[in-house]
Amino acid sequence: MKGKIGVTSDNLFPIIKKFLYSDHDIFLREIVSNAVDATQKLKTIASTGKYKGSVENLKVAVKLNKEAKTITISDNGIGMTSDEVEKFINQIAFSGANEFLEKYKDDANAIIGHFGLGFYSSFMVSEEVEIITKSYQDGAKPVRWICDGSPEYTLEETDKETVGTDIIMHINTESEEFLEENRITELLNKYCKFLPAPIVFGKKKDWNDGKQVETEEDNQINETVPAWVKKPVDLKEEDYVDFYHKLYPFGDEPLFHIHLNVDYPFNLTGILYFPKLKNNFEVQKNKIQLYCSQVFVTDAVEGIVPEFLTLLHGVIDSPDIPLNVSRSYLQNDSNVKKISGHITKKVADRLTELFKENRTEFENKWNDLKLFIEYGMLTDEKFYEKALNFYLFQNSDGKSFTMEEYENLIGANQTDKDNKLVYLYATNKDEQFSFIEAAKQKGYDVLIMNDVLATPLLNHFEQKFPEKHFVRVDADVADKLIAKNDEKKEVLTLDEKNELSPIFQAITPKDRGQFIIDFQDLGESATPMVVTQNEFMRRMKDMSKMQSGMSFYGDLPDSYNLVVNVSHPLIKKIMTDKQETLEKELTKSAKEISKYKSEKESLEKLKEGKKEEEITQEEKDLLAATEQKISETEEKKRKSLEAFGGSHDLAKQLVDLALLANNMLKGEALNNFVKRSVDILK
Repeated sequence: MKGKIGVTSDNLFPIIKKFLYSDHDIFLREIVSNAVDATQKLKTIASTGKYKGSVENLKVAVKLNKEAKTITISDNGIGMTSDEVEKFINQIAFSGANEFLEKYKDDANAIIGHFGLGFYSSFMVSEEVEIITKSYQDGAKPVRWICDGSPEYTLEETDKETVGTDIIMHINTESEEFLEENRITELLNKYCKFLPAPIVFGKKKDWNDGKQVETEEDNQINETVPAWVKKPVDLKEEDYVDFYHKLYPFGDEPLFHIHLNVDYPFNLTGILYFPKLKNNFEVQKNKIQLYCSQVFVTDAVEGIVPEFLTLLHGVIDSPDIPLNVSRSYLQNDSNVKKISGHITKKVADRLTELFKENRTEFENKWNDLKLFIEYGMLTDEKFYEKALNFYLFQNSDGKSFTMEEYENLIGANQTDKDNKLVYLYATNKDEQFSFIEAAKQKGYDVLIMNDVLATPLLNHFEQKFPEKHFVRVDADVADKLIAKNDEKKEVLTLDEKNELSPIFQAITPKDRGQFIIDFQDLGESATPMVVTQNEFMRRMKDMSKMQSGMSFYGDLPDSYNLVVNVSHPLIKKIMTDKQETLEKELTKSAKEISKYKSEKESLEKLKEGKKEEEITQEEKDLLAATEQKISETEEKKRKSLEAFGGSHDLAKQLVDLALLANNMLKGEALNNFVKRSVDILK
């Protein structure tokens, strides 16, 4: 019998071939999973007594014939009668077919998701497809259906002894890659690894005399009862670890797992694993595998599960997640959203449980967990609310605290004059050691926040808690890290600062950014010089590396404060040397500047009460000349001071020591420092 596919448009096959799937290789998943469904249906029918034959050896066989250019998928499942072929294969008829096809021609995955056209994916790679099938029903005659991708088909009786169905795909020229054994093996492992009926592809191979030879044993490529479909009570810890290594053969040992097993208000099973995350956040996503009734759907689950959960590994399986629809459909599907919310809750509950039941173990695993938890807190509000109870701060002594515990520790001593609680932190315990020690001498506690998400998390905390403030321990000298009411007065006059600043400005490195010279009384026993960096600007520059739209801050040069401790004996020596070396010149410059400024004041008094047009050109020229003399004299004085600083080994040594303490002395500058140190020691 010949006929036409029961659809009112000739556009079906072009749409299937062009739009149905983004990946042509999906055809194998569709045909094999259909075959598995046929075996499962026969098993169900047999359980009711309507089929008396054996269901002990139900399986699906995949056969490749490179010479004939065919791929055959055979099952010994339910089979079809001639009428069922007409119904399920030929009658792709639905109301408004033309309108529907036109509407979805650019997103035709929706067609297959709504109307179950999985079989027709075979035409994406085939120039012709045959079906040879025999129903389980008594007296059913086997039939052969054949179609070349046009709406015409042929349906006729044929010979077939066993119950089941063979799908024979005659591969087209463009798709000959699928005639390679390795390619089919790859696809079967990708899509069919955990289907619930045995999938056989060829025979197992052994090595013999240095080469591979086929054995008589079928090569079954799948595990029919994977760990996630079993009950948690039937699994031991080693079973979970073994399954993890089946999923990720080269993965590190997981930290722990969550077994999902829900049957209301939706069906969901699966196992999620917490992997060890590296601090550089170079994390491979696409590690959660999404299944629909053990059929692989995708490992690109962004948008389907909350973003932070994409850092987990494992399997999610739900028949309530449509198998063949577009990503945009999945993201807006109500069941998917419910499942996503449930998984978030389960993850948060599991972490809460681990924290409460064995805090010591939780703390030991914290460094491997914190990136995941921080990412979740930054991207998912519901997770953030739960995570506040088990998020841990770690201080420089290696002790761990919840936020509530830490506030009880620092509240009395680290509250500033504006009643804000100040959290001090370091990003590198070794490089910022001297700053940490200076803060601890003041009685402060210092946190270690050294991962890539620390800066955005601190910003997030400050937005949530305006009464809290985070300050990096090298943002200022210890006395000024937490502003108190006992602020000290200025230690130098403006003229004294103006004479000292050029000395140190001259020897700050020009390739490291901008240095602002600041003078403070830190006490005789404190460090002679300290390099600090403004908290706001440094944090904005850190954020600019992570977020687009903040390049303004990233493009700004680095800015530092060089804090000079005027009470330190070595700084006093430099001040004394300056006075002894430049006293005559500085005294002369001071007198000249004073004289010129006095002349300028007199000239400006002459202008008082006059309109601009009443001031003579001579008066204007005299004033300009006087201002020029002041500028030239001050510039000459500044250059003398800079020359003094540039030639003063002690001043250079102290600046270099401050830079070295901040890991900012490199290359030639470091080499010069070492040489100078040797000379000083001679």
